[in-house]
Amino acid sequence: MMENKRNQVLNLERVQALETWLKTTNTKLTQVNGQRKYGGPPEVWTGPTPGARCEVFISQIPRDAYEDLLIPLFSSVGALWEFRLMMNFSGQNRGFAYAKYGSAAVASDAIRMLHGHMLEPGFRLSVRRSTEKRHLCVGDLPATTKPEELLQVLRGLTEEVQRVSLKAGPGIEGVLAIVAFSSHHAASMAKKTLVEVFKKQFALSISVKWQSSVKLSPDDPQQPSKSLLPSPLKPPRHILNSPQPSVLPPRLVRPPSMPPGFCRAVGGPTAPQHPHPHPPCSSTYQEHLSAAFSGSPVMLLHKMCEATGVGQPLYEIYYSHTGPDGFLCFTFKVCIPGITMAFKGLVMILPGPTATNMLEEAQQAAAQQVLQSVYNKQFSH
Repeated sequence: MMENKRNQVLNLERVQALETWLKTTNTKLTQVNGQRKYGGPPEVWTGPTPGARCEVFISQIPRDAYEDLLIPLFSSVGALWEFRLMMNFSGQNRGFAYAKYGSAAVASDAIRMLHGHMLEPGFRLSVRRSTEKRHLCVGDLPATTKPEELLQVLRGLTEEVQRVSLKAGPGIEGVLAIVAFSSHHAASMAKKTLVEVFKKQFALSISVKWQSSVKLSPDDPQQPSKSLLPSPLKPPRHILNSPQPSVLPPRLVRPPSMPPGFCRAVGGPTAPQHPHPHPPCSSTYQEHLSAAFSGSPVMLLHKMCEATGVGQPLYEIYYSHTGPDGFLCFTFKVCIPGITMAFKGLVMILPGPTATNMLEEAQQAAAQQVLQSVYNKQFSH
């Protein structure tokens, strides 16, 4: 119970400690595509450019632990070339990070010295060798595919797509795309779902494989460990019943957006099909809807209920099943005291690093559907 409460509230003292540390040490961090990055390389770097097996994957990080604790700890083993902490829009971390050193030997030292390290009471870090595979080859795309349109489609599936480049020539059927992701976890999840998503959205059969493979020795622990990632086929059945909604806004999974040019190229529909067309709305309400899609729907619904005096929403989230495309399906029921009828529906999300993370994502998606239902009802009268 205490852990759930901790995961739901942004620790402002920890945020202030981070800001103080950044100013005191003159450390520079860069926010890029759902992650916060240090170095790559840092301003002062005298060693060689890191090669294979120089990166470690860190998980089981407390949500309110930031670079002021993590960078000094991992720098104590050896100089860091790069440190990347995966972040939520709320300002909390997502529970995992990557640290890259100047050599594979130093990375091995980090695993040996810091795996199981208790960063805070009750939180032991998991430190393993990173596979560092973050690039996918997407093949059998139409010859007319444009990189900017494919990038838009892929970012509709996950915001962790960094860039897309296309290749064509002898031995390549149609066009081959090299897709770079911000993390191995994001690339791995996309690898599991892209074939089915493209088949459903565009009636297009594509191939997806890793761009390259780094061979690790048998004694190297693999990242991420199966014990750390829940199986997409057997997620835990759980009820999330919280009068105080989570303020964590992780990625919202939705069908990929379909730019007209790309749809014409693959022969798919030129626009997403909506069962209930949205009527024109006032600029104020449009701003609210925009905030729901770009920020936290749970927080927006919380504020709207507070402003109208109808009471705070109560969430019930149940795991239902796993679809053939790898998406996890959850049924939800949201009760708002001042509204007679409960909101019910089904949401789909990608598997996440922990059960708590997946429930939070399902809650965000449920809140988004409730907001859309309220919006549709308001303009149907």
